[in-house]
Amino acid sequence: MSLAMTQVLTLLKEHHLLKTVTGTAPNEAFAAVTYDSRQVKPKTLFFCKGNFKPSYLTSAKKAGATAYVSETAYPEGTGLTAIIVSDVQKAMALLGAAFYDYPQNELFIVAFTGTKGKTTSAYFTHAILQHATNGKTGLFSTIDRVLGPRPGDRFKSHLTTPESLDLFRDMRTAVTNGMTHLVMEVSSQAYKKNRVYGLTFDVGIFLNISPDHVGPNEHPTFADYLHCKEQLLVNSRKCIINAETDHFQDVYYAAKTSTQPENVYLYGRQGSVKDIVVDVTFNNQEETLHESDFVVTGASEKGTALGMAGAYTLHLPGDYNESNAVSAAMAATLAGAKPAEIKQALVDVHVPGRMEMIDTPNHGTIYIDYAHNYASMKALLSFLRQQTDAGRVIVVVGSTGDKGVSRRKGFGQALSEEANVAILTTDDPGFEDPRKIAQEIDAHIDHDRVSVQYVMDRSQAIRTAIEMSRADDIVVLAGKGEDAYQKINGVDTPYATDVTVAKNVVKELS
Repeated sequence: MSLAMTQVLTLLKEHHLLKTVTGTAPNEAFAAVTYDSRQVKPKTLFFCKGNFKPSYLTSAKKAGATAYVSETAYPEGTGLTAIIVSDVQKAMALLGAAFYDYPQNELFIVAFTGTKGKTTSAYFTHAILQHATNGKTGLFSTIDRVLGPRPGDRFKSHLTTPESLDLFRDMRTAVTNGMTHLVMEVSSQAYKKNRVYGLTFDVGIFLNISPDHVGPNEHPTFADYLHCKEQLLVNSRKCIINAETDHFQDVYYAAKTSTQPENVYLYGRQGSVKDIVVDVTFNNQEETLHESDFVVTGASEKGTALGMAGAYTLHLPGDYNESNAVSAAMAATLAGAKPAEIKQALVDVHVPGRMEMIDTPNHGTIYIDYAHNYASMKALLSFLRQQTDAGRVIVVVGSTGDKGVSRRKGFGQALSEEANVAILTTDDPGFEDPRKIAQEIDAHIDHDRVSVQYVMDRSQAIRTAIEMSRADDIVVLAGKGEDAYQKINGVDTPYATDVTVAKNVVKELS
């Protein structure tokens, strides 16, 4: 990979990002691009972005960087070519794509956004396209990043949507590994921070929107959150929209600003939407704790032409997952999958940390799920109550620090509506005090309905919940799924995962 200075300046000028450039050598070329001073090598183009400190530039210079891109000039960069831009995040996305020779043009990319369901829908679609492409589909998700067929090509994700340089690097690796398709989650922060600036998706799916990610370190208002979510549709060649989403009209109009109506597909549960002409409907036939059976129908000429009408079985419980499965089936169809491939994949698919179930001999049944906001928690607990006829619902939950502040109120509301016992604990507190986060959740819990305990050690909180449970109770471990880290004071601290902790406790109690 290489990037010429002439190419850098041309791209920045074309997008009206270049302000000034000093010390440039017209024939200069870069052998690497990075925003991490620890990764600099000779002939690197270094980006000063985010929580940047001038000392990082000093380190980059010592390691061999020959130029830097920044929104301001730094004395520490004396002797380097200084490329001053109006928006370093946009510049980084443009130049990252160019350095890695535009790998997006060699992939069919399906992208999901939504307040809940992105990861599940992405896993469904990845499973389907793995069948359809003989294993040539990559995945960028909240849980995993899959860049190829070998075990070493799969690793844990640190961001739902990676920084642009990492994104295009991984896309190039996926192409080199023979991948032809890519399924990815696109967070609102990806647009807020221009991580996907300039990227166009083949299919963009809008699942839903509800208040979340609004706070001092994320989106200042819900309107800003919605706007950023909608940008996925604005930047997609074909769009799929859940017609049941809140703010549907805003979302639909956003899609139509850049996509022809014949390339915008709407879906919804049969009878759930009025005054909206949908293309695909679905209807639940039967659901248990182990699977859902549902029927998909083409409701318009365009929807019928997709050829995906018929009966489906999903081996992931929860009627709310049927909507995710339908969006995945539609997206996979547009990517070339056949109905038989879709049906088989949905039967076989496993989503890590989603509705994992552990039986105990003398205590309650344990459910582990990534539910991490009001909408997903409410749906999960409501479904479990309906399906299990539970004695008590005991929930272990915390909330992330430094972001998603509105989730704390949402958790309190969901617990008040559906739980009997809440054990408040730690969940990626970041730089915040986890007990303070727990207190903010507790402030929204109805104590006349719910008994509350604080156990700030998450492993101990899980043990407490399981030990107090009786045979007819259910224990829900919410928020982390199979996440193997706790983000504490800027450090990814290893954590055994909720699944592992619960299994170990059950083994000890057996």
